[in-house]
Amino acid sequence: MSWVKNCFLKERTSRAGRVAYLASSTRIESAKFSRPHNTGVVTLGDFRGRWIVLFSHPADFTPVCTSEFIAFANAQDDFDALDCQLLGLSVDSLPSHLAWLDAIRRELGVTIRFPVIEDPSMAIARAYGMLDQSAENSSTVRSSFIIDPAGNIQSILVYPLSVGRSVKEILRTVKALKHSAESSMLTPESWEPGKPLFEPSSCTFDKVSMQDSALWFYRLKEDRK
Repeated sequence: MSWVKNCFLKERTSRAGRVAYLASSTRIESAKFSRPHNTGVVTLGDFRGRWIVLFSHPADFTPVCTSEFIAFANAQDDFDALDCQLLGLSVDSLPSHLAWLDAIRRELGVTIRFPVIEDPSMAIARAYGMLDQSAENSSTVRSSFIIDPAGNIQSILVYPLSVGRSVKEILRTVKALKHSAESSMLTPESWEPGKPLFEPSSCTFDKVSMQDSALWFYRLKEDRK
């Protein structure tokens, strides 16, 4: 854990794919920060004990980002029900965020209630590998980090600048991670609450040889939670 964490901190300017590879190996402690946002100042530690979705967007006043923010705003009650805090971020300034969010409210009738963090120094973007080193400007890629109540990054989703992310899939992933953490069960592909779950597979030859089915590695159980 300490080796991977150190690698993550040393690779702050690495591409998002490198960070995603490290995260797939083990849990990584999320980098701490304290920054101004649209309703005050946010510190990552303020949300310790809750699930967090930290997501970056390339720039304010852009069509794809606007569509994503509207989708996150429309789904905020669903995230709140999971005790999951939404945190948006870009390298744009706080005045830019405020003007953009006000335009969304006035022109599109959608109020953004979650914090949108400014990162003009790109410190957070670099710490989380949100900057694409092949890009010609400071725009962040569309990264989404799902952080557990202990402050560990559990999932990283990265999209290019030209493709909007799926808020429904991010919400589904939070549900699956939360359920797996609370039940020690494994969630199948596209799992939704109420659907069957996998039992963890036996990990020794003796345990495998005692199984009465050749599908010892594929055992579904009803979701009793």
